[in-house]
Amino acid sequence: MKNALYTLCAISVSLLLGKLTYALIPFVPASLYGMVFYCLMLHFNIISPIKVEKVNLWLVRHMGVCFVPAGVGIINHFDLIKLHGIAILIIIFVSTFTLLTVVAWCSEKIFKAQQSKGNS
Repeated sequence: MKNALYTLCAISVSLLLGKLTYALIPFVPASLYGMVFYCLMLHFNIISPIKVEKVNLWLVRHMGVCFVPAGVGIINHFDLIKLHGIAILIIIFVSTFTLLTVVAWCSEKIFKAQQSKGNS
């Protein structure tokens, strides 16, 4: 129970920081800023990864429930999807490829930095 409360507080703080950052720099959604803050807090051990691991795994396992309303929305607006389907698919594939490329590049940089840090 303590770990669940700890994780809830950590996520809440990161989302609050995200909302504050969004108020200053409205470039990306506040939740995305919050995710970046959460990752940074985990990376720099401000948040204990061991304490949040079980609750985070549970949240990821049950994340699909959050996407049910989106599926219903797609069915409600199917006429728009018929009209703009090809454009939507192109956007999905290009954005997915771009995201995977950026994540791979960042992961490689972090991995190399950790290796060079360990060899020193």
